[in-house]
Amino acid sequence: MSIGPVEYLIVGFPGNKFNGDVVPAMRQLVDSGTIRIIDLLFISKDVDGNVEAFEFEDHPDLAAYGEFSEALDGLLNDEDIEMAAEVLEPNSSAAFIVWEDLWAKDFADAIRGSGGVILAGERIPHAIVTDAMAQLGLTED
Repeated sequence: MSIGPVEYLIVGFPGNKFNGDVVPAMRQLVDSGTIRIIDLLFISKDVDGNVEAFEFEDHPDLAAYGEFSEALDGLLNDEDIEMAAEVLEPNSSAAFIVWEDLWAKDFADAIRGSGGVILAGERIPHAIVTDAMAQLGLTED
């Protein structure tokens, strides 16, 4: 089975205020064939620092995420939850999303097919890019 590059994203929600406002944008990415959701898990940290991980069906405010029930549950493990909990502030929650970049699948296949290996790669945070662009006198479109 061929697979494109896989990424993860931990999106924080201060004050434990989950909602489904990002679901339409996620659905558009899935429907357009840009990404495939591989796993989706939610994590909550209370004011005392206690951490709980749960699926969308376990929380009434997360019903909208049920659209992604095709995701493979179980890919994320306890170690991943601990890593996410480290960056999560008390009294906040996070969506932990793992997806395959379908848009890059053919490119990844070509790299592997030519004997190439990816040695490094990282997503550059938006704030760093916009700061660098501003220093160059460029603006976002």
